[in-house]
Amino acid sequence: MILDRIIETKKKEVAALKRLTSAAALEQTIATLSPCRDFVAALCASPCAIIAEVKCASPSRGRLVDPFDPIAIAKTYEQNGAAAISVLTDEQYFLGHKDDLRQIRSEVAIPVLRKDFMIDPIQLFETRALGADAVLLIVRILGKSLAGFIRLAENLGLHALVEVHTEKELDAALAAGARIIGINNRNLDTFVTDLNTSRVLADRIPAGIPVVAESALQSRHDLENLMQAGIHAFLIGEGLVTARDIGRKLKTFLGETP
Repeated sequence: MILDRIIETKKKEVAALKRLTSAAALEQTIATLSPCRDFVAALCASPCAIIAEVKCASPSRGRLVDPFDPIAIAKTYEQNGAAAISVLTDEQYFLGHKDDLRQIRSEVAIPVLRKDFMIDPIQLFETRALGADAVLLIVRILGKSLAGFIRLAENLGLHALVEVHTEKELDAALAAGARIIGINNRNLDTFVTDLNTSRVLADRIPAGIPVVAESALQSRHDLENLMQAGIHAFLIGEGLVTARDIGRKLKTFLGETP
């Protein structure tokens, strides 16, 4: 399965990271940084908040953007109304890079989410040291470790977007203290997508917890249907980066006349 291969690769990357640095060393870098930007406030500031994703490739579709200029894409997102920016930093499967996040964070004024596969606490220290304001935590990967990861992320000043795909994962996320829930419409085993996943799970999330629909969002119509289900934040990657005019496409998603 794709996710299993990604996790095995990530274990090797974490081992390499630990040979290069430590949590204590990363904390020294963190101490020099300005506070994180308010990711939650950005998601709640409008009835349709879009986390626009800087994404070069995916395991299911291969390379999506060529040439790929992550800084230019991020600036375009900010200029055209994105509430926040998601940066994929996985190299092997998504052709991202940690430096993409660091550079984007210095070039935009809106919150930046690190999207990667967290399996070890040292990655949270690294995420904050890179300058991220928020981090993706996937219930399917973290299991019983989730609550500890959420606490550590919050202690570091990061907002944790906790990703679920099933009712069981949602229950685990809520029990672990998740303050932001992301509903991934993509099955991480098969990478098949179904927008109904968001509709079903959103009904079970308590009021006051921001909900983010993720994956398979291709049109303003998709967003409007989910807004009727009470979802008002959306993480969009492929639907934006594959557009001929990214800025125009983002305004279309937002319901604005380009």
